[in-house]
Amino acid sequence: MNFDPIILTLIILTPLVGAVLLALLPEDATASNGSKRHAIGALVVTLFTLLLTLHLPAHFNYTAAPHTFQFEQNLPWITNPAIRYHLGVDGLSMWLIVLAAFLAPLGVLASWNTIKTRTKLFFVLFLLQQVAMLGIFVALDLFLYYGFWELSLVPMTLLIATFGRTENRRRAAIKFFLYAFIPSAILLVGIIWLYSLTGTFDLPILQALAASHHIAAPPTALLLCSLAFLIAFAVKVPIFPLHGWLQDAVAEAPTAAVMVLAGKLGLYSILRFSFGIFPDQSRHVAPLLIALGAIGIAYGALIALIKTDLKKLAAFSTLSHVSFVVLGIFTFTILGLDGGVFQILNESLIGAAFFILLGLLYERYGTYDMRDYGGLATRHPWMVTMFVVTVLAAAGLPILNGFVGEFLILSGSMQSLAAHHILWTVIGTTGVIFGASYLLWMIQRIFYGSLGARPDEVSGWDLCAREHLELWPLAALFLIMGVASPLWMRAIDTYGAPTANAPTQSSVATQNLLPPPQTASQTASIAPPSLSSQLETRSSALKSPAAAPQEAR
Repeated sequence: MNFDPIILTLIILTPLVGAVLLALLPEDATASNGSKRHAIGALVVTLFTLLLTLHLPAHFNYTAAPHTFQFEQNLPWITNPAIRYHLGVDGLSMWLIVLAAFLAPLGVLASWNTIKTRTKLFFVLFLLQQVAMLGIFVALDLFLYYGFWELSLVPMTLLIATFGRTENRRRAAIKFFLYAFIPSAILLVGIIWLYSLTGTFDLPILQALAASHHIAAPPTALLLCSLAFLIAFAVKVPIFPLHGWLQDAVAEAPTAAVMVLAGKLGLYSILRFSFGIFPDQSRHVAPLLIALGAIGIAYGALIALIKTDLKKLAAFSTLSHVSFVVLGIFTFTILGLDGGVFQILNESLIGAAFFILLGLLYERYGTYDMRDYGGLATRHPWMVTMFVVTVLAAAGLPILNGFVGEFLILSGSMQSLAAHHILWTVIGTTGVIFGASYLLWMIQRIFYGSLGARPDEVSGWDLCAREHLELWPLAALFLIMGVASPLWMRAIDTYGAPTANAPTQSSVATQNLLPPPQTASQTASIAPPSLSSQLETRSSALKSPAAAPQEAR
């Protein structure tokens, strides 16, 4: 049986059905240490989802033409407005889908003993968050994408508000929600305005119209619309200085939630929608974003250097690392784009390992304050080993994955045509030095020196079998992705190389890749119209204002 036409729907439905089944499963209130039935159910669901996502790299066509999507499913949904159930993946989204599915069972294992009450609510929300993330990565209809984008806010907000570690959790949840929701409302306005011009929410059509400069709108209006998209995504990354929610949210969120809190969704959305629909406008603001990326690298690392709370240190470390990606992708060079997409994977994996390890420390000693630690190396030899491996990957040690992404990004930044690109590359490079400083200083404070006050009072334990199972796959990926990065770059470069070309140069190639036009009877059938026929219809409608409403319908 060929699963290609339905595999993306199966990937989305699996955690959704799992969430429904877990919601119907009664909670065992008699368990002394919290019920494990929902944790076991969530683990089974996430492992099956991961198995489904592995179908994508196994059957991905690495020689496919640029600007094409694979495993597509394009069905009519709502006639007016024209909303379609359109799913697909390319070299940008394929590995991100596998990444999201890979981190999910690790998040379940990380919550195995830490979530002891309201386990049903926790794992149902966790699976709904998984549905939203996977939907964002595969949606090719703007309206469908926006539905998944908004859905991602609700489970995360409830996870922070309900399962945060201090009394500040509700305030942190409200701050996160407002920071993300208000720009999302502006994003919706931009989506609707774009639909009023083009008569479509379909991303491939919008990309082709933008590449051929057939979106009939004043340049200022297009720039404002592109900013509506960019700001909504920049807050979710977050890009400096829109990171006001990050410290509180990371400090309060449970480990499984904080592993997916920052980075992936916002950065993917910039690459997919800002660069795809607004290529000229994105290049216009690129010098500003390169500057903000370089400043964010240094700023995040310097603030992390003075933090004593491990969760807050991790929050600013995250800001510094996602700023590396921002710097890379806005260079619009092949090296910068390939390195930026690869670094999204690296940052997510390294961040997941880092937050899992911090959660293990908190589970044993009940504090994130570094001043209470010290001398744990002899007590926890396996834990210190995993900490050191994670820190070296984050610091960009050669042969580990962090080095590949940072090297490509800085090389691409040096090739950028943006103003003062050498200055911003130098500032970004200093972030590597500062990053190594605060990470190694953290290792020294926690694991070496004399025994700290908290470990002296509480007898901890080294990694158990479940914790080894969480961490060793991540450690193995750090090494494999460092020495065998071309395995991932094969797919990533099918997105990065065409995107790095100038918009005027890519428009002709885009037209040549369009499928042949369909007949009128084929267009009227239930099968989706071809991209070329839709473009011809919308181009003539946009050239004739009086006929535009009729053609759009």
